[in-house]
Amino acid sequence: MGEPMVRRLLAAGHKVTAWNRTHAKAQALAEAGAQPVADLGEAVRDAQIVISMLEAGPTVQLVLQAALPALASKALWIDMSSTQQAEAQAFHALLSAQGRRFIDAPVSGGVGGAAAGALAIMAGGAAEDFAEAEPVLSAMGRATLVGPAGSGQVAKLCNQLIVGATINIVAEAMLLAQAAGADPAAMRAAIRGGFAESKILEVHGQRMLERNFVAGGKVTTQLKDQRNILAAAEAAGIVLPLTELVTARYMTLSKTIPQADHSAALIGLEQLNPGQRVGTAPDQI
Repeated sequence: MGEPMVRRLLAAGHKVTAWNRTHAKAQALAEAGAQPVADLGEAVRDAQIVISMLEAGPTVQLVLQAALPALASKALWIDMSSTQQAEAQAFHALLSAQGRRFIDAPVSGGVGGAAAGALAIMAGGAAEDFAEAEPVLSAMGRATLVGPAGSGQVAKLCNQLIVGATINIVAEAMLLAQAAGADPAAMRAAIRGGFAESKILEVHGQRMLERNFVAGGKVTTQLKDQRNILAAAEAAGIVLPLTELVTARYMTLSKTIPQADHSAALIGLEQLNPGQRVGTAPDQI
């Protein structure tokens, strides 16, 4: 995700200093106009805006703490990783105590959305900080301020809640059509444009028909999100029974094909229904 996001920033005319824990990945962006550096302190020094895109909250914490001594006074750190709400709030508290600023701004749209500059960006932070960040964020997609620090992560979890559950429902519809004697592809075409239309039906429904489970969003990533959703629900004092069921489905799938795309929920469903399979194409994983 980070590479196409950097390319969009460069295409919009922003000067970008690129750092990656694997330096070769930063070096690969030099041809696009980025300035790759191997030292994290050098990467953030004098920068008024720092953007991080990392695998999870603990990694963000390590990178942030390592960068903090070199971080300019009043610098704005925008974390576009997917973390827990409590983690984002802790990052905000840490930076605020040190005279810096923080926005959590996780994204949805995948690598394709990043390459097209069409990400949905959900931001949490102060309104004045978001106003400063928005011209930069707009190079990567559509940014919306949804509340104070941590709120961006809540919105991302809501997004992933819907994605995870809907993928499983689309898989059930595909298998039901197949098992009951209808053509799953024709069923999908028939209901598109009606109330069941969604990006999931469009993109992942086609993946299921093609049995293309090469990862865009991995099962392991979806499972991480599902667990974060349940953690947020517990913190908010609510119960999400359907999300608990979806999480259990991804836990089972993670034991056999963790690196597959999350649309491989169809494979997990087929395992519950021996002898039933959507399509005849071989699985691509």
